Amino acid sequence: MKLHKVTKVIDFCYGHRLLKYDGKCKNLHGHNGVLEIDISSNKLDDRGMVMDFGDIKGIVKSWIDENLDHKMILSVDDPMVEALQSYNEPLYIMDVNPTAENIVKYIYEIILALGITPLELRLWETPSSYASYSEG
Repeated sequence: MKLHKVTKVIDFCYGHRLLKYDGKCKNLHGHNGVLEIDISSNKLDDRGMVMDFGDIKGIVKSWIDENLDHKMILSVDDPMVEALQSYNEPLYIMDVNPTAENIVKYIYEIILALGITPLELRLWETPSSYASYSEG
C-alpha cells in the first residue's frame, strides 16, 4: 500500500525520575524532549495534504505546553509528589513509572483522544536516545 506521511516535531522541556531503577535516572533530572509525530494517509485532502502542519501544532503543542512543558512528570507512587506539591512545584502525575516508553504511549493516547490518529510517535530524551510507540 502506498502512503503519504507527514512528520511534525514539537520541542518541550520536562523533568522526571524513575522508580524501581538503579541508575542515575532514579534521581530527579530534566530533558529537552523532542516529540516527532508521524501521520499518514493513503489519500490527500482537498488541499493536497495529509494534515496541515499548523493544525497538528495547534492541537498537540497546545496540550503539551499546558500539561507537560516545564513540569516534573512523576508516578503517582513517587514519594516526592507530596513534597513537591507542598512547594507548589508544577507536576504532571502518571499512573505508571514515567519512563520514555510510558510517556510516549501516554501522549499517543492523548493525541488519539484529541482527534488525530498518529502512525507513530517518537520521544527523544536525548539527541541519541528515543522511545517510540505505534499501534501498527
